[in-house]
Amino acid sequence: MQHITDIFFDLDHTLWDFDKNSALAFDKIFKEQYPSLDTQLFISIYAPINQACWKLYQVDKISHEELRYKRLKDSFDCLNYSISDEQINQMSVDYITYLPENNLLFDGAKEVLAYLNSKYTLHVITNGFAEVQFKKINNSGISEYFSTITNSEMAGVKKPHPKIYQHALTVANTDKNNALMIGDCIEADVKGAIDFGIDAIYFNPEKKEVPLNVRSISKLIELKSFL
Repeated sequence: MQHITDIFFDLDHTLWDFDKNSALAFDKIFKEQYPSLDTQLFISIYAPINQACWKLYQVDKISHEELRYKRLKDSFDCLNYSISDEQINQMSVDYITYLPENNLLFDGAKEVLAYLNSKYTLHVITNGFAEVQFKKINNSGISEYFSTITNSEMAGVKKPHPKIYQHALTVANTDKNNALMIGDCIEADVKGAIDFGIDAIYFNPEKKEVPLNVRSISKLIELKSFL
């Protein structure tokens, strides 16, 4: 990888521990407003529904607003929990407010970023909502490591669309031949980058079967062996 000069990271589920931070946000909401709800039970239902909704959002089958509503509505429907649309919409607002207040990163994130920052120029490419993503990066103390941050609202498209990668390269003033993408989503981060011509490393903490012939790591600290 001697040709690499610029490394692009996904944010959620790659550096920023979305699952843990999300659980903390819901736990705060439930304790304040819905004390009868069990956070862990809700999360067990919500997590796969949220992931499915994000896949629809990535390919423009649902909007930003629909994603925020649908993931909550479908979760409460699965729990047979009676809740009004007004309550769901308020919970959605509260959740987005509380979410970036939690700053748990994956193990080794800051150590690896500091190590890589001394050798490469680092960037972020994220499909997350711009305002929330900037708060996550700033609040978790990793903003200093990144030269550019590209989000889907900025680029007008979402990963794995090639235009978001081209936008990121243009903003970073670099070439795809010198770039590397690191992320947790095979479709959006890995296949999307490779199809565009950018090399990729799959962050795979759950050690899922890798459907592509790509480099895979289960811990961020392993990046030191590649880079």
